[in-house]
This record gives sequence, structure tokens and C-alpha cells, in this order.
Amino acid sequence: MAFFNYSTMQMTAKIVYYGPGLCGKTTNLQFIYDHTTNDSRGEMVSLETQTDRTLFFDLLPMEVGSVAGFKTRIQLYTVPGQVFYNTTRKLVLKGVDGVVFVADSQRPMLAANIEAMQNLAENLESLGLSIDSIPLVLQFNKRDLPDIASIEELRGSLHRSAWPVHEASAITGNGVVETLRGISRLTLLALRKQLESSAAAAEKSARAAGASSGPVAAAAPSPIAPAPPLAPPMAAPPQPVEPPAPAKPVTVRRDLRLDLKQASRDALARKVRIALRLEDSSNRLLAELDDLELDLEPPALVDSLLLRLNVTLDPEN
Repeated sequence: MAFFNYSTMQMTAKIVYYGPGLCGKTTNLQFIYDHTTNDSRGEMVSLETQTDRTLFFDLLPMEVGSVAGFKTRIQLYTVPGQVFYNTTRKLVLKGVDGVVFVADSQRPMLAANIEAMQNLAENLESLGLSIDSIPLVLQFNKRDLPDIASIEELRGSLHRSAWPVHEASAITGNGVVETLRGISRLTLLALRKQLESSAAAAEKSARAAGASSGPVAAAAPSPIAPAPPLAPPMAAPPQPVEPPAPAKPVTVRRDLRLDLKQASRDALARKVRIALRLEDSSNRLLAELDDLELDLEPPALVDSLLLRLNVTLDPEN
């Protein structure tokens, strides 16, 4: 069942490629994906099974135009070919709008085609769908190989004569796009009829409701006056922005005391010579003060030295 998004006016239809194992379902989708522009397709998603080289499923959203005002997208899926993945087949078929049955044209595969067709009918029935009412096309694949059955033989073995048939070779791409166009056309026609039927039923229901209802008495005026509409919130008047206060200089004080007992050895000091270097974190010299001399009169015993550093940080200068 197609998904309708009325807020975006977008409709998504689901088409499933069904058939026996190794019939070419995945090859069909891979060819379509590889020959579709990036802006008209989505990402192909696949999960690989352990015993079947086909993929668990492939997802290919494609833009296909508008139907009844809805921008339409088609999602293409495949199912696993092996019978013991039947639960997965049912899961992938859920919500299907159209089916491409890919039959293997090789004569040894006729029985596998029949089994897959019967399985498709049973799984659709379990989902409340009929294989005779859902849009479906047949693709007789591998027509490029030797020892293949004729179109009549394939039709007869599947007991289906009314469905459209497309001959194909998925590995070369012959008939792949034609198959996609065929199932897309049938699916979109069915969806258009579904939309028209829904609209007609809604209109008929509305007319019936209008005819069954008598004249409506005018409602008595309410004794309570309606509340006045809320006034839109008033924006607060802009407040004057005060300029930020000027940043004040900050002084950092550090005291550094040096122990000179081992160096002085009870000797008297007559002079103290100091050199000062200011460096940043990269050891880059910022400022330097050399040979600041202090005379000690009289000479004194200096067993420790206190260096008091006052560093003033001025943001404005």
C-alpha cells in the first residue's frame, strides 16, 4: 500500500522483484542503480545472506513524477531466492504496490519458477492481497543463454497469460529498463484509480451526510460576551547600553627568597649585582635589565636574598 504524506504531498510506492534463487533479481536492481543519476536515486541498502549470493533486499528510491498532485517516489526491493527465507519474503512483500516476477528462462529452472510463483501467491494471500488484482509484470530473464524455454512455454508453465511480458538479460541490461517502465506504469495507474475512488467515496459520504441532516436551528446568542482577542506581546523598549568600564591595571606581586648560606661561606658581601630578563612562554626575550649594582656599606654577611617582583598588567597599554 502506497504511503501518502499530505503535509509534503509526496507518495511512495513499493515495487518488489520476486522470483527463484539466482534468477537475476539483484542484477536487475544493480543495473538500474548503476545507470541512474545520483540526483534521482537514493542509496542502495543491502544485507547479504549466508547461503544465497543474492542480497537480502535492495532499496532504490526513484523520482517518477507526479500523480494526482502527489510527487511520487518508487522504492524497489528484492527478496531472497531460497525457500527457507520465506519469513523474510513476507516481510519484504508487506505494503507492496506492484510486483516484477523474474523468471529464469533456462529449461532446468522451469520447476523453480513454478515453485516461486506459487510461493508468491501464498505470501500475498497471507497479507490479504490477491495475485490476480495486484499490478504485476513478468520478466523472462537470461534470454542471452543457450537452452532456454520459449515465451509460450514459460507462460504455460506459470499459467499466466494476461500479464505483460518483458524479455531481458539483466547482466547486459537488455529489457531491464523496459521492465521497470512497465511495472511503474501499471502501479501508478492503479494508485491513481485508488486515489480517485477514495475521493469519490469521500464526496459521496459528504453528500449523504448533508442530505440526511435537516435544517440546523440558529444557535441562541451566548449571554457571555466573547473574550477580546489577545493583544500581541509588546516588545520591551530598548534599554540604553552602558559602555563597559575601562579595565584597570592589575599588579601581580611575587616574592622569591634565595638561600646563600652555602655560597657565602661566612664571607662579607660588598656588592650585589642583579640581571633581569623577561621572557614569554616561547622563551622569546621581551625585556632585559643588566648589571643592576647595589653597594653595601659597610660590608655585611648576606646569607639570604629576597627578590620582590611587582608585575603590572595594563590591558589598555
